[in-house]
Amino acid sequence: MQQPGVDRDSVESVGRFSAACCRAVPPAFRWGGPRVTGFLPSLVVFAGVFSWVVSAGEAPLVGWETLTRLDRLAEYRPALEVGSVSSYDRSGGNDDGFSGRYSYVAKEGDGLVIADLKGPGVIYRIWTPTPTDDWMEFFFDGESQPRIRVRFRDLFLGRTEPFLKPLVGYGVGGFFSYVPLTYAKSCKVVLRAERVQFYQINYARYGTDAGIESYTATPDAGTAAQMLEARRILSSNGQDITGFTTPPGSDAEMIRRRLTLSPGGGATLFETNRGGRIVGVRLSPPSKLARHARDLTLRISFDGAAPSVLCPVGDFFGYAWGEPAARALLAGANDEVAYCYCPMPFDHSTRVELLSESSDATPLTLEGEVVFAPVPRRSNEGRFGALWRRENPTTIGKPFTFADLQGRGHLVGFVLQSQGFESGRTLFFEGDDVTTLDGRLAVHGTGSEDFFNGGWYDVPDRWEKPLNFALSGCLGYWKHLGRTGGYRFLLGDAYSFEQSVVQTIEHAGTGNEIPTDYAGVTYFYADRPVADPLPPAGKRAVVDLDEVAFPVWWEIPIRAFPFQDTVLTRKTTKVGNEDVRYLSVRGGPPDWVGPAYLYVTCHVPRPGRYAVAIEALKGPEGGRVQLFQDEVPVGDPVDLFAESPAKSGRLELGVLDSDGGDTPVMLKLVGKNDQSKALGLDVVQIICRRVE
Repeated sequence: MQQPGVDRDSVESVGRFSAACCRAVPPAFRWGGPRVTGFLPSLVVFAGVFSWVVSAGEAPLVGWETLTRLDRLAEYRPALEVGSVSSYDRSGGNDDGFSGRYSYVAKEGDGLVIADLKGPGVIYRIWTPTPTDDWMEFFFDGESQPRIRVRFRDLFLGRTEPFLKPLVGYGVGGFFSYVPLTYAKSCKVVLRAERVQFYQINYARYGTDAGIESYTATPDAGTAAQMLEARRILSSNGQDITGFTTPPGSDAEMIRRRLTLSPGGGATLFETNRGGRIVGVRLSPPSKLARHARDLTLRISFDGAAPSVLCPVGDFFGYAWGEPAARALLAGANDEVAYCYCPMPFDHSTRVELLSESSDATPLTLEGEVVFAPVPRRSNEGRFGALWRRENPTTIGKPFTFADLQGRGHLVGFVLQSQGFESGRTLFFEGDDVTTLDGRLAVHGTGSEDFFNGGWYDVPDRWEKPLNFALSGCLGYWKHLGRTGGYRFLLGDAYSFEQSVVQTIEHAGTGNEIPTDYAGVTYFYADRPVADPLPPAGKRAVVDLDEVAFPVWWEIPIRAFPFQDTVLTRKTTKVGNEDVRYLSVRGGPPDWVGPAYLYVTCHVPRPGRYAVAIEALKGPEGGRVQLFQDEVPVGDPVDLFAESPAKSGRLELGVLDSDGGDTPVMLKLVGKNDQSKALGLDVVQIICRRVE
């Protein structure tokens, strides 16, 4: 948020500036896009900045232009077919790449054909969580020699042109490429390996009039400039990109307003009765939008029609469970501002409003900005929409539905917050995304985190922490809360439809058999307004688990243990018919800071007092464990000695005060039974239950 110049008396203030900012010159011939002929662009100069204004009709939005012309995001797509090739289990099971059974379309000599696409077309996205050092080859137009030959892993590491960062990348367990690969007649992708596991390849097929030329390893100067521009744009998430979302050559106006919202009231951020487009919406500070109640609503209407956006305001900006989370190119929040840069064209009028259903009697004050360009909606553009849907609980046997739309348009983004009902279990994230376009199965994914360019949820250093990229990211992963989510924005890989679209995601590996709390936002462009009525604020609020369990045998953060003579081991022991997994602590005599201990971090969802219990394995080496806070015992010692190994059941240790979030838990081995052979603690899980 640009704070200087904000009107402190709540009166709208308008600044005008040229949006001809730092754009690459579009070449007459584009590798990775259509060949443009039949017109000459005219050069316009504003304040020493050059901008290109097309004097005749622009070429179809294809290839590199889908990455570099964000001002054209609202345009209907010219694709005849949008689709994906992936390793999903065709039998309906959950073998989406584990065995490799469904991970190719044909065998060819010493390789596997993983895609065989007919053109003209463009590969827009390649993803995998399981890259290898095997050679990947791309054959264009029926040629016998590959034009691209690169090791599968190197496709994503940014070391090989044209696969350079941030067009490619990796993180949270996934590897992705957004380099547009064009083909005039066909493209066959072969991996020289005996086996491949998980992968997805998104593509679009066009008509011959799109003028698509096949990839060449020696791009012309114009194409090289587009590549640089695309890399610059995709490096700008969290920054002001209105220079890219404003049509070239137009003057944009910045409208700033201070908003005061009283409970049950509303405020208008922006309203106009002239045609144009919103190219940026910003609210500050983001912390004031952090509301678990989801009791602030953003409502946007175009041309006097029903709202196209009717969404909890935090969720609209990529918040997760009431807190800032996403920092994507087109929407999210940084330290200073919550933002959305999706172009929103309209014919003659629009209104942007904030509505409050807060129970807090204190009025809420926000600073808002709208960047407006006086370029009305063109006939080939849809109106922007953001659809918020929640299913709590999801329906057994049916997937969660992001969107079910009629008419013409394209989907350009998704945010999903998924909350299980059982602490320590997130198996619902085995579910696949499925996209049906005009009644045709177009895209079938391989797992929920895969949909968001990740991989391997609940695995250390993979999908287990927040991470933001320009077009995708992980909102966070909290096993103990049964909670995770992600976001993904679509540019070249947008899901375009002429008659209808149904976008779903499963909530289990098979059968949608795990009930969950799913809340999703779908960003799209369409030829008609679509916005579900919102449920009452009480039905929208984030629901936290009152009791959370931390499986210590898995990956609970260990803050510290003694400086000497203490051994930690993860083990599995047979107790009856059950394999019990646990963290084994064997302590020595007290050192200079006191007795042996295990000091861990337990993340609780909100402030309060928490009763702390453990489930442990009792046995001949069990010691006495006691809960401490700030070096003061908060409960009586518990004796873990038993003559033979046995599960303890729940053992209550005491009550801790927590400010919410990461909470330190200190377990001290304060002694042992005379019969015990060691000073041992074999802990299966720590349980925190909110008591007030």
